[in-house]
Amino acid sequence: MPGDQKPNCSTLCQPWYNFDDMRICPARKNMLLLLLFFIALVSASSLSSGHAGAAGQKNFMWKVRSKTATVYLLGSIHYMKKEAYPLNIVIEDAFSKSNVLAVEANVNDPDKLYFSRLIDQAFYPGEDTLEKHVSRQTYELVTRAFDKYGLPAEILAKERPWFLALTLTALELLKSGYDPQYGVDMHFLTKAGEKKIVELESLEQQVTLLSGFSDAEQEAFLVHTIKELDSMSAESDILMRTWKAGDASGLESILSKNAGSDQGMAAVYEKILYARNRSMASRVEGLLRSNDTCFVVVGAAHLVGNRGIVELLRTKGYSVEQM
Repeated sequence: MPGDQKPNCSTLCQPWYNFDDMRICPARKNMLLLLLFFIALVSASSLSSGHAGAAGQKNFMWKVRSKTATVYLLGSIHYMKKEAYPLNIVIEDAFSKSNVLAVEANVNDPDKLYFSRLIDQAFYPGEDTLEKHVSRQTYELVTRAFDKYGLPAEILAKERPWFLALTLTALELLKSGYDPQYGVDMHFLTKAGEKKIVELESLEQQVTLLSGFSDAEQEAFLVHTIKELDSMSAESDILMRTWKAGDASGLESILSKNAGSDQGMAAVYEKILYARNRSMASRVEGLLRSNDTCFVVVGAAHLVGNRGIVELLRTKGYSVEQM
């Protein structure tokens, strides 16, 4: 998406996929990739207007050191507003000092994702439809949500629940003025220049994770998303304030509350958050065994709590300091 051009709801409301000739719409490819990047549940948080913080203020960033390497761990907000920039100078300075940028997935390198496989994972084939895979109550919830956003019936019929959840979340954030092209990940990927870019995961891994949920888990994810839509804007403001203040315990409390409020989401949280924390912490350890200075950007939810990446690295004996 060029320059300051802002994605709008109409882009998402049009059919993603031409089922007649088995091709994905090129005009929507970039938005599709950004939607796929929106994985961690609390990454739905967004950042309202604000500029560099006051001196001495903590940031949602940690400095991790080994004998040979330094890693800056920055919690990311994937959907933001243009007015959120510039970021705190401490964050930008850490990025400038780094020769490696590590992200969950490089959304600027879409060739790594096989779109024919994505279609199989995001859409029902042939005559199969959503109505055959969810309860009547859930289908009615989805129908009402579609009416709210004016989405076409083709999407309702053919998208799998996990992808519907991402579509609805993106629509609500876009409607509220939040934009993935101003997300923290995109900000640093855009200005990476000659820095080496490392993926802690990949777009294909993230898609495989979500599409691998059972029908029951996908339905729980979809229902949870729909129930959160009306309060998403207000909750995003709360999450924004905790992020700006570098309040890790505050974000952990929000995460714990959300995880505990819906028992049907327990298995989803384990797969979408905690299992990935362990995997990404291992990848960060690999960076700590190098001779590089690395700037790592991951969803903010992955850094907090005793099962978060920060604590996992601390228990391994690494020097960890919040900046």
